[in-house]
Amino acid sequence: MDVVILSRLQFAVTSMFHFIFVPLTLGLSLMVAWMETRYLRTGNEQYLRMTKFWGKLFLINFALGVVTGITLEFQFGMNWAEYSRYVGDIFGAPLAIEATVAFFIESVFIGVWIFGWNKVSKRVHALSIWLVALATNLSALWILLANGWMQHPVGYVLRNGRAEMVDFLAMVTNPYGLLKFAHTLLGGYTVAAFFVLGISAYHLLKKNETDFFKRSFGMAAKFGLFSTLLLLLVGDFHVVEVAKTQPAKFAAMESVWETRTNVGFNVLLIPDAVNESNLYEKFCIPGMVSYLAFHTTDGEVKGLKSFPRDERPPVAPVFFSFRLMVALGLFFVLASLLAVVIATRGTLEANPLFLKLLLYSIPLPYIANQLGWIVAEVGRQPWIVYGVMKTSDGVSRSISVSQVLGSLIGFTLLYTLLGFIDIFLLVKFARKGPDNDLTSIIKPAGREV
Repeated sequence: MDVVILSRLQFAVTSMFHFIFVPLTLGLSLMVAWMETRYLRTGNEQYLRMTKFWGKLFLINFALGVVTGITLEFQFGMNWAEYSRYVGDIFGAPLAIEATVAFFIESVFIGVWIFGWNKVSKRVHALSIWLVALATNLSALWILLANGWMQHPVGYVLRNGRAEMVDFLAMVTNPYGLLKFAHTLLGGYTVAAFFVLGISAYHLLKKNETDFFKRSFGMAAKFGLFSTLLLLLVGDFHVVEVAKTQPAKFAAMESVWETRTNVGFNVLLIPDAVNESNLYEKFCIPGMVSYLAFHTTDGEVKGLKSFPRDERPPVAPVFFSFRLMVALGLFFVLASLLAVVIATRGTLEANPLFLKLLLYSIPLPYIANQLGWIVAEVGRQPWIVYGVMKTSDGVSRSISVSQVLGSLIGFTLLYTLLGFIDIFLLVKFARKGPDNDLTSIIKPAGREV
């Protein structure tokens, strides 16, 4: 392996591990804020217990997310110095805004929320978790606008041997970045919904705190159905944008080798460049790929053979990841819809098989999110900035194979340990269930602000 491959592998390991925590933070922060608002409006202590219980799991996940995210920014300077030098004028701006605005708000008000019970008023306390949720989602916005610029660079000129920003508004309103943000956000909401559904299902199967977990289940089911339906809609818009701005990636997603119209959707098999039609003709939905990309079967899809060999992305990982992601997305919609129906009818305990299905489905949205990133990042190759800079040109020139290999092994071992810690803590407190003693956060403890 050379430095480029090892650096790519290291960034993939660290970023994919970090993204285990990000989706749950995005969605669960909103759900906890919703629960505390319900308590504020109704005075029902059950919602307060829900806020504390799910909030504890949120904080465990939040802490690991912050720790694992720091290493990513260091890698831009250490492993990808040439990339940072070439596009730092553009890429650095949204990351700086994310750190100085969104993360600042997030870090301040998470402290207010953790330590503010009985020290600030109930309204201020509820406001603090809403600000945390807002800042968390704003943080994702700026990071994904930066990534969106890498996928579809806009508002720049090549000058003085580097890319320089000339239109900040173009980057902020980049359709690719905004669609990527919406798609990622809704993916995170789906993770949170199924996380709450799965844990609630576990306790309902155990007949533990049934009223508590029926309420949690009902809220998560509605949140999940809302999120998954929007996810499908945004995903459709995103596919259209990919077909327009990254035709090579789109061709890899569908394994289209020859440029043509009325391209069918291959359900099961990956066609090759030599004997394409014979491989999957019987397993193809006619015209569907053209319709997905252009909303008409007459739309022309540019095949992979239209691109130079050294500018084609790896086909197999992109092709299979996209299909599995879509299949999981459809499952999430159906499961969420069924969860809403069963919760509304009040027959949760009469459907143990469905509850077991939801319990075992907790990992699936995490997998779907990772598959989405494989499609996005592997499908962009060989470009680190699409059409502007190749990945091989962005790596640092002064680092050696042994240095990258050593840090890769170190990160892998450390993150494996952190992963075990996270799973242990989440499982421990999820199985324990909610606390019954709320006197320390209900009774006045001094003057409220």
